[in-house]
This record gives sequence, C-alpha cells and structure tokens, in this order.
Amino acid sequence: MTFSKKAAFVLRSSRIDRKIAALGVRRDAGFSYSQWFSILAGQRRSIVKYRLVIFDFDGTLADTFVWFAQAINRIADKYHFKKVDPDEHDTIRGLDARAVLKYLGVPLWKIPLIASQMRSLMSRDIHHIRLFEGIDGLLRRLAGMGATLAVVSSNSRENIRHVLGAELAALIAYYECGVSVFGKEAKLKKVLRQSGVPRHETIYIGDEIRDCEAAKDMGIAFGGASWGYTMPEALRARAGGDVFARIEDILPRVGG
Repeated sequence: MTFSKKAAFVLRSSRIDRKIAALGVRRDAGFSYSQWFSILAGQRRSIVKYRLVIFDFDGTLADTFVWFAQAINRIADKYHFKKVDPDEHDTIRGLDARAVLKYLGVPLWKIPLIASQMRSLMSRDIHHIRLFEGIDGLLRRLAGMGATLAVVSSNSRENIRHVLGAELAALIAYYECGVSVFGKEAKLKKVLRQSGVPRHETIYIGDEIRDCEAAKDMGIAFGGASWGYTMPEALRARAGGDVFARIEDILPRVGG
C-alpha cells in the first residue's frame, strides 16, 4: 500500500470511528472497517441475519425476578393463592406458565387482575428495577448494526421505558405491552405486520418457556435468555441449542 493510500485509509478509518462513537456504539463488535463503512452508508441488511430483533422485558432485559418473587407474595392473600418461600424458587423456575399457575393455585380468570396489580406495584417500585449488565451496550450495538428493535412484554410500556431510560427507549421501534400471559403470539404477529420484516429474518429473545412456544407458533427464530426467570436446563429442554449462555452471545447470532 502506497503512502497516499495508507493516509486515505487512516483518514477514512478515523471518520468511521467518530461516526460510530456518535451512535453510542463501540467498534469492537466483530466487524471490520469495511463492514462498518457499509453500516454507516446504509447498507445494513447485508451484515445482519435477523433484521427484526424482538425482546421480552422481565428476566430478559431487566433483572426483576427477586422483585417479582417478593411482590407476588405481597398480593397472595388478596387474591387467595399460595405464597412462595425462597427455597421454592428453583421449583417455580423449572415450570412453564400453566404449571406455575397450577402450583400457586391461580385460576385463569384471576390472571388479568393479578397482572394489573403487579404492573401497578412495579410502577411504585420502579426505582429498584435495573437492566441486566450488558443490555445497554447490546441494544446500542444492535441498533448500530441496523437491526430494528422491538419489545413484546406483559409489563406496561411506561414501566419499560422508565427502566430503559430515554436514550435506549428511543432505540425501540415497536412496543407491544400489557400482553396477557398466553397472548404473546398475537402481539408478535402485530409487530411483524407493522415492521414488514419477513419471519425468517426475525428473532424473539425471551427467558420463559411461553416465549419459546410463542416464537415457534409464529414461525420465527427464538433465543433463550438463560439469565432470566426460567432455569436454563428447563429452557434448553424446550428450545434445544437456541439458548444464550451470556448476553454477549446475542450479537454474533443476530449478525450471522
């Protein structure tokens, strides 16, 4: 490479570094300068396997299990269901949603009442809720790669946006919130329709067995969050090898 070509490469590289920094994204996401140039030039589709990345919230983006376990006991007497002792947590985390409801003694007709109460409690306790470490950088990198981001969750839009904060919340193109326990398929379908992204270019990332089942019913890829509510081995029993051991494993899967 001649001196002039080297100088041009260094100049272009430094410009790319500045633009990447302006996006709030680190350059060390496994891409070369030429690939980053394609991203910044708007040629994003060529380097991402999944153009639409849909996330669950509780247990996937936000670390809420301890809060949930405490809050559910706070309303157990009001709605007449079983309280859960700490030594029962692993048992609960090994079950799917229907089995959890049976274990607690919750009839289906009470679910909307309990879910609404839980959303209200979280709104009051929202200052205690945090994102998992690494989620901030992950969302920024995915957006920088050109992926469209969405959230489908039983939690409220207000709670989710508050925990994400203004900058990260702005990266999410679609929110489908307040979903019923067994109603995620309809919300996933709505996001697919709104985004216009084909199913084979879409992945849903969640931490529960019902998330896996919803993704399969919709014919989209699934990625299990092993750091969430469901025990990793229980999630792998349903999702096979499509379970992430670490948050940082998501990026290469989406990038393909």
